Amino acid sequence: MDLIAKLAEILGPDHVLTGADAARFGREWTGHYRWTPLAVVRPAHTAEVAAVLRLAHLTGTKVVPVAGNTGLNGGTYAEGALMLSLARLNKVREINVQARTVVAEAGVVLETLHDLAGGHGLAFPLTFGSKGSAMVGGFLSTNAGGSNVVRYGSARALCLGLEVVLADGRIWHGLTGLHKDNTGYDLRDLVIGAEGTLGIITAAVLRLTPAPTAYATALVGLETLADALALLNAIQAATGGAVEAFEFMPERYMDRLASARPGLACPFPPAPVNLLVEIASTTPTDTGAAIDPVSRLEALLGAALAAGRIQDAVIAQSTAQRSKLWEMRESAAEITFTTPDIVDCDIALPLDRLETFLVRMTPRLAALDPEAEELVIGHLGDGNLHYTAYPSRSDPALGAAIRAAVTEEAVALGGSFSAEHGVGISKRATMAAHKDPVALEMMAAIKTALDPKGILNPGKVLP
Repeated sequence: MDLIAKLAEILGPDHVLTGADAARFGREWTGHYRWTPLAVVRPAHTAEVAAVLRLAHLTGTKVVPVAGNTGLNGGTYAEGALMLSLARLNKVREINVQARTVVAEAGVVLETLHDLAGGHGLAFPLTFGSKGSAMVGGFLSTNAGGSNVVRYGSARALCLGLEVVLADGRIWHGLTGLHKDNTGYDLRDLVIGAEGTLGIITAAVLRLTPAPTAYATALVGLETLADALALLNAIQAATGGAVEAFEFMPERYMDRLASARPGLACPFPPAPVNLLVEIASTTPTDTGAAIDPVSRLEALLGAALAAGRIQDAVIAQSTAQRSKLWEMRESAAEITFTTPDIVDCDIALPLDRLETFLVRMTPRLAALDPEAEELVIGHLGDGNLHYTAYPSRSDPALGAAIRAAVTEEAVALGGSFSAEHGVGISKRATMAAHKDPVALEMMAAIKTALDPKGILNPGKVLP
């Protein structure tokens, strides 16, 4: 019996897709990577995932897991490989309001978690633009970040336990709700961010937080990133660390947004630095220490404006106005991915070196391609910049040179060449050039130990 027939026997023929039925799985969201998978399998529970991997391990078949497929670095490229879709593992197994945890399978959509937690007066605070399609398995496998990292941390900080199927089909039952566990190596954190190269996440115990009872959201214009950092520190100090988002949209981004979406144009003449600032209160009253966040933010921005530390500001006075401000920020993908030859980079820097990076990178890009354009947007509160270059011509060598330049400048300033989108295919060469050699040896040894046949998402992450 051939492989496809055996898979159909395990899952049922309706859940083994080939040919035209599998075609929609043959591209990444950006369109940069396209492929033809051997087949796409759609297991419904962990035991079926384990059965598929036992067969793949026995036959030496490459397996590429896919969740919402919203990645940007080729992490689901699967030419000639078996794609394992986690979309049918979409059950919320348990929500524990007292412990503030939820056990969710890998195919649960992020927005579903938001709605579920909200129904219990809680929140799952991880959020980003693709929340309507990104799934648990995917955002954990890339250790996704998003807009609220400044207050709550990235995906790794919001996960307490995992259930993982290993390359040979064994299941690691690590669905613990413990906040502390010093019984050996932290296998959870090892698997999170591994992009499916060490095991396939099938379920997770995720932390929930109190749902904010009130938000204050503003758009603020400033002259420099140094001014922005000073404002961030002042608001954090005055609110006891209540900043939920501190998003950077420079003047060029605002100009492109106004051109593409006139209804989302900046309500004041765009400044060199424009920030989406949001603070939140989880206290049900506005008495005592729990000051209304809108009043508090108005007072802080008013003082900054009077002192000349900011140029302009608009504070949302309704839910609709808040939604519009967020739509300005969450339109970033639409504004950014406009041509096939862009060079999109996802870097992180120490907060006090963000401006230095841009001061260095702008002329360096011009030296490589005088007609190239650049666009920057980022999560300023945690130092994560999405730097995009638009070369003047389609030239893979030029694109590689621009990416190398961005990486060199970021690393020279103590930064990282991958902040929240993972490594996938596109940053493997960068890993070889800039990752500590001993770290690479350790990672390769771990990969070999857990996946000796190299069948799990091969050709990704490791150079």
